[in-house]
Amino acid sequence: MTSSANRRRVFSAAVAALATLSTALVLFVADLSPRVESDFFFSTEDPQMQTSERIGELFPAGDQLLISVTTPDLADRDFLERLRAFSEALQAVPGVGSVHSLTHGPGNPGSVASSPLWSRLLLSDDPRRTLVIAYLDEVAPEASGDAARDLVAAVEAVVSDHERASFALDVSGVPWVVEQIRRALGRDLQVFSAASLLVFALVIAAVYRSPWVIAGTLLTCLAACAVTLAALWAVGAPIGLLTANIVTIVFVLTLSHIVFLTANWSRCAVDGGGEDPVSSGVRLTVPASCGCALTTFLGFSSLLFASAKPLRELGLAGAVGTAVALVLAFGLYPAFLDRARPRVTKTRSRGEFLSRWQVPITAALAVATAVAAVGVPRLITDPHLLSYFEEGGELRRGLERIDRSGGSSPLLLVVREREGAVDAGRLVSAPAQAKMAALQKALETDPEVGTALSLPVLIDEAKRVPMAMFLGTEQLVNILDSAQFDHVAGSFITEDRTRGLYFLRMREVERGEPRRQVIERLQGEVEAADLQLELAGGLYDLQAGLGELVASSVFRGLAGLLALFIVVAAWAARSFRVAAAMIACLAAVPVLVLGLYGHFGLPLDLISSPAANVAIALGIDSMIHLVVAFRRRRRDGQSAPEAWAGARAALWPAVLGAAAILAAGFGIFSLSSFPPTQRFGIAVAVGTAAAAALALVAMPWIAGARAPRPAG
Repeated sequence: MTSSANRRRVFSAAVAALATLSTALVLFVADLSPRVESDFFFSTEDPQMQTSERIGELFPAGDQLLISVTTPDLADRDFLERLRAFSEALQAVPGVGSVHSLTHGPGNPGSVASSPLWSRLLLSDDPRRTLVIAYLDEVAPEASGDAARDLVAAVEAVVSDHERASFALDVSGVPWVVEQIRRALGRDLQVFSAASLLVFALVIAAVYRSPWVIAGTLLTCLAACAVTLAALWAVGAPIGLLTANIVTIVFVLTLSHIVFLTANWSRCAVDGGGEDPVSSGVRLTVPASCGCALTTFLGFSSLLFASAKPLRELGLAGAVGTAVALVLAFGLYPAFLDRARPRVTKTRSRGEFLSRWQVPITAALAVATAVAAVGVPRLITDPHLLSYFEEGGELRRGLERIDRSGGSSPLLLVVREREGAVDAGRLVSAPAQAKMAALQKALETDPEVGTALSLPVLIDEAKRVPMAMFLGTEQLVNILDSAQFDHVAGSFITEDRTRGLYFLRMREVERGEPRRQVIERLQGEVEAADLQLELAGGLYDLQAGLGELVASSVFRGLAGLLALFIVVAAWAARSFRVAAAMIACLAAVPVLVLGLYGHFGLPLDLISSPAANVAIALGIDSMIHLVVAFRRRRRDGQSAPEAWAGARAALWPAVLGAAAILAAGFGIFSLSSFPPTQRFGIAVAVGTAAAAALALVAMPWIAGARAPRPAG
């Protein structure tokens, strides 16, 4: 046994011990359940999140749950008794501060239709539907996730106990939606990650047909997943929105190295030459794999500077997983190759087939890329929140009913008097109240606003009380801000009476324009009322910022990856033409993936947005390995066409095998009931197939390989 083989096996033993320890931690110690909380869009350090928190400090109010109740007759006595019992049971749930419904708040249910406040809160355009609003207590930030899960579970139990055919209940609200997303991610992490790994195993078995290679591939990839999860747990990084599928991503990153190492090992074993074939295979594969890993590592690391917290979490997890994948692929897997026998493949005939068809295949890929490019400007990067749930599903239908009953996504606008205005700073003055009332009317007529509540609505409601007409606005506000009325005025005006809040529930389902454009239009309404918009926040505003971040992170991230790849391509190719061919083919991969989204109207949400980057990772690996093999043959004196033919003949099984394995594994995600996971899996499968075709056919042709003319 050679000294290099001895060193390799000692290193493999150390890596195996690390993998065993990590697996034990993951199975028996670490808590790896997905954590998705109400601030999952942004970190608390982000200015946009801080704005929403600042509004919460000015106008203290917890989250809300909206429950839509559908019944044949809202005035029916039996219905009202059932609604009363449901409201009382809901209010008894730990974490629920108060409940408003037809039987809790208005006093007389029959007077709700004529009430300025209660009609806006509880009624909808559908005369068979009313809302129940549960106001939630504030919880400590460190306990918010567990508390929200317990609260949602308790509310579900109450809903299940009271729901009947004539008393249909649908629930919405930020804590509810967040919990449903968390559960969907949890199911995907358990079911579809396991299913995709099973598909990977079956396809790997079909491709390699060697017990040692199959066992080594699966155990090495699973060990890489375990080490990555253990490392993330050790540094306190939670499993969140985007990192829920990190197991599959790390499996793929490790598998890519293994595929090319196996191909090089097999060729070295068949060709002979006296040197240990495993050592030869490692020596031939490591340079290209290190270049691929460096590119992927830097691509993930760039996400650490993103404002969206899930993107930062993915950046950390991806960077750790990339490093772990490289170490385990070359530290653990070679120990299995030492015991395996290579399979002889008919590379030459396949290589000639690819050469003969490279012109029509390249032309087809060029046409497909051009068509896809037309769809890129049509990308939906600001999808409505309901797109996270299956269209036609009961949960989605319930959320849509609530959205149509007065909106579902909160938007908070804090206004004040303009500088220099008469009685500037005092919103309880008559001129200021006239402006606020005009703004209330303008906001309610906006098609994107479902429900609008503000101080003028509260004042109008208070004036319905006998003798209230003899009181001034400031006196009414002071009374409503007392403990007798639960300090309700404090929800709409600050203690110094200089800032007022407009609480809007925005429509999501029928939204016809980007959220940011809607917010800018509403800001124009504030200015038209001669008021000043000081702050804008809430889930609607955060979602608007998230849509902008997704779009910018996708395009800027891809541009950064391409810029980085120019350097990697120059290092790998040492030829302007070859490097240009690599860059052109790599750029086509995200165009094909994003064009698919655009043409089919698939929302590019936060969870599915990394699909193009994952597909690029395979394209980078295939192209770098092919180019390194090409350069090696050129150094041996072969002509460019001969070198391309030889490189392609040697590596086409690895490229196509990896594409088949990855497309099959990610394709299983299309069976998920969680639409973002479906879109992610489909996009990666398409991108993987495209990357393989571009690497094997288009890149060599553009770089100078030409198919020989057929004889005769």
